[in-house]
Amino acid sequence: MEVPAGLNAGKEPTATALPSVSQPVPVNITVMNAHDLLLIIFGASQHGETGIFPPKDREWWVLSVAKLCSSSPFLWWNRPLQKTPKSKVLVTFVRVEYNGAVLGDSSKTDALPDGTAEYNFSTSFEYSPDGPNSLDVLVQKPLLLTMLEVVPKEKKKPEKITPLGQAVVDLLPLLQGLRSLKVFAPLYAVPASPSEMLHPEAMGGLEVTVSTKELLLSATQFSSGNLLSITLEAAYSVPAAFIADAQQNYMACLQMPAAGEKELLLLFKNGIPKADGNKEPLPRPKQWPLGPILAPGALNIPDSFIVGGPYEDEDGDLTKSEDREFRIQAESTRRVVWDTERRCFLDAAAVAVLQKRIAECRLWPVELCRMSLASAGKGKNSKIDKGDEDKQIAFHGVAYVNMMHLLCPGVKQIRGAFRVFNYQDSEVLAKTKFQQSIFRDLRSQLSLPKEGFGSPPVSKSAHNKVSKEEKDSSTTLLNPSKIQLSDGTGESEKVTSLSLEGQQYSEAGTFLVMEIKLDRPLVPKRLREELVRRVKELIPARPALPTRTEGARKAVEDYHKRITSIAVAILREYHELFGKQLPDQGAIDHKTLEEQKRQLDYELNTSGKYFAFKEQLKYSVVKIVREKYLKTTAFETKEQLQAFLSELFVYLVDNMHIALNKLLSEEDVSPAPPSCTTREQLLLFAREAEANKDFKLASLFYEQRIARDQRSIQSWLDYGAFCLLHEDDTKAKECFQQALCLDSNHIQSLLLCGIVAVKLQHYEEAEIFFEDARCLEPSNIVAWTLSGLLYEMKNSYIQAERSFREANKLLRAQLEKESRLLEAAEGEGKEPSSPSTDTEKIPDGSADKPPAVVESATALQEAPKGNLQAKQVHPDFQSSTSQDVQPAGPQPPPCTIFMKTVEFLMKVNAVGFVHKALAHELLSLQGGPTCAYHLAMAWTYLLREDFPRCEECLCEAIQIDPTNPNVWAQKGHLCYLQKDFDNAKECYEQVISFVEDAADIHFVYLRLGSIYLEEKEYGRAKQIYLLACDNSATCLTWLGVGIACYRLKEMLEAEDALSEANALDNTNAEVWAYLTLICLQPTVCSLLLCVAGRAAAGGRAVLQILRQARPAERRAAAGDPRRPAPPRLRRPFALSPRAHKVTSPRALGPASVAIVSRSRRDRGEGQGVRSEPGGGVRGGA
Repeated sequence: MEVPAGLNAGKEPTATALPSVSQPVPVNITVMNAHDLLLIIFGASQHGETGIFPPKDREWWVLSVAKLCSSSPFLWWNRPLQKTPKSKVLVTFVRVEYNGAVLGDSSKTDALPDGTAEYNFSTSFEYSPDGPNSLDVLVQKPLLLTMLEVVPKEKKKPEKITPLGQAVVDLLPLLQGLRSLKVFAPLYAVPASPSEMLHPEAMGGLEVTVSTKELLLSATQFSSGNLLSITLEAAYSVPAAFIADAQQNYMACLQMPAAGEKELLLLFKNGIPKADGNKEPLPRPKQWPLGPILAPGALNIPDSFIVGGPYEDEDGDLTKSEDREFRIQAESTRRVVWDTERRCFLDAAAVAVLQKRIAECRLWPVELCRMSLASAGKGKNSKIDKGDEDKQIAFHGVAYVNMMHLLCPGVKQIRGAFRVFNYQDSEVLAKTKFQQSIFRDLRSQLSLPKEGFGSPPVSKSAHNKVSKEEKDSSTTLLNPSKIQLSDGTGESEKVTSLSLEGQQYSEAGTFLVMEIKLDRPLVPKRLREELVRRVKELIPARPALPTRTEGARKAVEDYHKRITSIAVAILREYHELFGKQLPDQGAIDHKTLEEQKRQLDYELNTSGKYFAFKEQLKYSVVKIVREKYLKTTAFETKEQLQAFLSELFVYLVDNMHIALNKLLSEEDVSPAPPSCTTREQLLLFAREAEANKDFKLASLFYEQRIARDQRSIQSWLDYGAFCLLHEDDTKAKECFQQALCLDSNHIQSLLLCGIVAVKLQHYEEAEIFFEDARCLEPSNIVAWTLSGLLYEMKNSYIQAERSFREANKLLRAQLEKESRLLEAAEGEGKEPSSPSTDTEKIPDGSADKPPAVVESATALQEAPKGNLQAKQVHPDFQSSTSQDVQPAGPQPPPCTIFMKTVEFLMKVNAVGFVHKALAHELLSLQGGPTCAYHLAMAWTYLLREDFPRCEECLCEAIQIDPTNPNVWAQKGHLCYLQKDFDNAKECYEQVISFVEDAADIHFVYLRLGSIYLEEKEYGRAKQIYLLACDNSATCLTWLGVGIACYRLKEMLEAEDALSEANALDNTNAEVWAYLTLICLQPTVCSLLLCVAGRAAAGGRAVLQILRQARPAERRAAAGDPRRPAPPRLRRPFALSPRAHKVTSPRALGPASVAIVSRSRRDRGEGQGVRSEPGGGVRGGA
C-alpha cells in the first residue's frame, strides 16, 4: 500500500522531567466513528478522476449539505466532477500517529448516506518517563489522526490512497487528573496540492476516546508542579540580509530547568519569513510544534489564540510611548513568524530550581539564528566538517527576557517585545550567568540533522526561482569574510564577520515578541481572608468603653434633688423668720430685702444649718466629679486644680439654676437646645483655626467632631490627616486605625493606615494595607499607584513597574468609558455632564456644599434681620477681565495616575508621598510640567514656608494657565503670609473676578476682607464678608460683617451679625468684645457688665478693642455708680473665672438673650447662646 509522503513527521527527542510513574503505562486510543462527511463525499475527487454524484445533482446537494453543515465552505467547489457509476461509495480508513510513529490503521469503511462512518478502531502507545513518549512529549505533542480515501482498482490502474483530512487530539487533560478523555476532533481538509493556498476549514470530525488504567500524575504531583507554556510569535524589524536567501531555517531556542541538573531545550524552528505587507491578524491561533503536516488547519491549537494588547501593558523592552510608532511600522515590514507554542511540565524540584535561578539572575537568554540548508548536491551521508558547521550558523543573536516578573505575587504570564543583540559570550555570561550557547555548544542535544535541522527539503525548482542578483547578495552576506576589511588572519576575519552580522540586529532594531505563561503563579497571591486576618493582627480589636451614661445621669439627678431639698429648707427658714409674702402685698423694697438676707445668713450660720446643707451637697458633688468628669486621681499642679475647679463651678451653678427653675416654675423648663453646628461646620472652624496658625484650637474642633459622633469614620480621618501634617504620626496612626476598626472594608482608611505606616518605616505593614485595599477594590487607581511608590522604596522595581502599569490600564479604561458616555450624551442632543475622573471617594474633609459660583452684579437674599445684602459685589470688584463668559484657557493636560494620586495625597496631608508622586509625574510628562504639577509643588513649599521656591512654582503655573483661579488664590495666600498685602489684595480680587471659584474660596474671602478692614475700606469688607457668609457661614465671616457694620455705624446690622457669630461660636472673645461695644450704647448699658466679663477673657487684643469706645459712651454706660447690677447677673459672671464657659439662658437674663437671638426669633428663646451639660459649645475662631 502506498503511503503519501509527509505523513510521518520526524521525531524530536527532548529532555525528560522527573518520572511520575515507575513502569510504562499504556495509553489506549479508540477511533469510534466519523460525522458530517457529506462535504468530503461531495468533494472526494481531488484530481477529477472519480466522483459519486453527477454534475446535474450538484445544486440539490449544495442546498442539502449547506443546511447540514452551514459553517463549512466547499474546498473543491471549482473542481470539475466526472460522471461515475452510482454504485460507487466513498471508502475511507483512519491512520493514528503519535510522536512521528504510526500506531496503526483502521479497517476500510464505507461512508453511509447520512455522512457517517463507523471505525471502532483501537490502538495504544506506552507512556514511559525514560522512553520516547515521555512526560515532556505528552505535554506538547498531540495525537495525529489522518483520514484517507481508498480508490479501488479500475482496469489497469492500481489501488490509490488519497488523504482527505487530519485531526489532532490534545493529551494534556491526561496529566490533569483525568483517566479517560472523549473528544470530537474537528477534521481539517488536505489541500489538493502544495501550490493551492486555501484557507483550511474544519469539515466534520472524528469521535475519539483516549484512556489510561491509572493516573499519569498523582494529585500531589500535579498540584506541586507547574505547567509552563512559551509562545514565540515573531521577530520584527529583521535585517534585510536576514531573509534574503530562501534556503534558510529560522530558529530560536531557550532552556528551562528540569529535574536535577537536566535542562529542557525548547526549540522553535521553521520560522516563516515575510516581506513588507499587512500586519499579522489579531486574534490568530497558536500552532502545535509539529512542523509541516498535510492539513495546515490541524496545526492550530484549539481554544488558544494570540490576542495581543496595548504596548504599555507588556513586560518587555519597547513599552514607552516613544516606541509606539516604531513598533507599528515594524509589524508591517520584514519579519519572521512562528506563532508556535511549546509546553513543558515542571515538577516540584524543577519549580524550586526555576525560582532560585530567577532570584539569582533575572535576565534569561533567548537565542536567535539563521541556519543555512544543505545544498541539493550533498547527499544524506555527506560529511560536513566543524568549520562548515560553524559557517551554517549565521546572524547569531540573543534577546534578554526579564523573568523577575514571575516572582511577583499572583503573576502567571509575561508577554512583551524584547530587543535582539549580537551574541557575545562575555556579555551573555555577565547578564545571564549562562556559560554555553545552545546553537554552538549544545547542538548535539537538539538531535537535529545538520542539513537544516530537520526542516522539509526545498525543491530545486523553488531554489532556482531566486534571481541571480539575490543569489549574489545572499552569497556575500552568508560569507562576509570575503569582504576585505583588513589584512588580519582568518580567525580575526571570522570574528569580524560574526560581529558585523550581530550588529545588524541593533542597526535594524530587531525585537522578538514572545509570551511565557504558567498554569499557577510561582508566588501565590495572598487571599482576601489572609489579608483581613493580618490587618486584624496589626489593629487589635479594641474593647468598648464602659458605659458611664447612666452613672453620670444619676449623679446629676441626685444633685438636682439635693439642691431642691436645700432650697425648700431655706425657704421654710425664711417663712419662719419673716412670714409668707403674698402677691397682693406689693413688692418689697431693696433695703428691706438686703436686711432680710443679712438676718437669714446670720440665723443659718449660728444655728449650724449652713454647714449641714453644705455636707448634704458634698456627697452629690463628689459623685459628679467621679461619674461625670471621671476624676479619681490627684492633680499634678495647682494650675490644673484651679482650672478644674473653675470648670466644675460653672457646671454646678448651671445645674443649680436648672433645678431652681424647675422648683419655682409650674412646668418643667425645656432643656437647652442642642447645638446647631454640624460636623461640616466644625471642620470648617478647624480649617480656619489652622489658617490662623491656632493649631491648639484646631485640634479642639477636630476632637469635638469626634465627640459629636464617635462612629463617624470621616471625623477620625480628618483628625488623623491634621495630626499627619503636624508630625504627630503616632496620633495619626491611632486615628486611622480607629476608622478602620469602624469599617474594615473602608478603602481610604486602609490607604491612610498604609501611608502612616510608611512614614513610620513599617514597610511590611504598609504593604499589607495597600494589598488589602487592592484586593477589596481592584479598580482603585490610587491604591495601585501607592503600592508602586511603596515597592520603589523597598527597591522592588519589578513590582513597582507592574503596579504602575495596572494603574495606567485602569485609567485608560476609565477615560475610554467616560469618552463613550460623553459621545452618547452628545448624540442624544443633551448637554454632556463632565464625568468625574476620580472613581475613588477621597476623604477631602470639605463640606458637602460645593463652592458657589461668583457672579458679579448678582444680588442674593437678604439676611434674616436687617438690610444685609448677602452677595452683592462692590462695583470696584468688577475688573475689566470679569465678563459673563471667560475666554477659553489652554486645553487640560492628559490625566495621569500620579496627578490623581497627588490630588488624594494633598487632601490627607501626605507630603512625603506627594514629592515621590510628583517626581514620577515629572519623568512621565512629554511636554514638560503642567500647571497642576507646579501648583502641587507650590503647596508643598508653602507648607514648609519656603516662600521663594513657592513663588517660582506659582509664576510658572501662571504662565501655563493664567486663567486658573486656584493659582491666583495660592499666590494671594503666599503674599498674605509674606505681609505683602497690596499684592495679596490684587491676587484675591483677580480670583473673585473669575466665573469659576477657587477650591479654597472661603479663605480668599476671609483674608481679602481682613485686608479691607486694615485699610479701612469698610464698605468693601462688608460685601466680601457677606459673600463668605453666603458661601459658608462661620463665626469669623459674621464677625467680619459685624466689625464692618460697626465701623460704618450701622449698629443694628452689626448687632444682628454679631448675634449670628455668637450663635455659631460662643467662645470667641472678639465677638464678645464687639458685643461690649454695642452694649456701650445708652439703651443697653445694663448689659455692659455681662458681656464685658466674657470679653475680658480675650486678653490684650480684646482690651484694645474695648479702649476704642468713646469716652461719652463709657460715661453713659457707667450711669449711676450707686446702682448695682441685676442680682441674676452679678454672681454668675462675677464669680466665674472661665469666661469661655456659658451659663444657661435663663441665668443670663432676658435682655442678653434678646441680643443674641433677635435674628433667630423663629427658633425660640434661648437659641442664641448655647450650653451643654458638660460645658459650653465650642465653635470656630
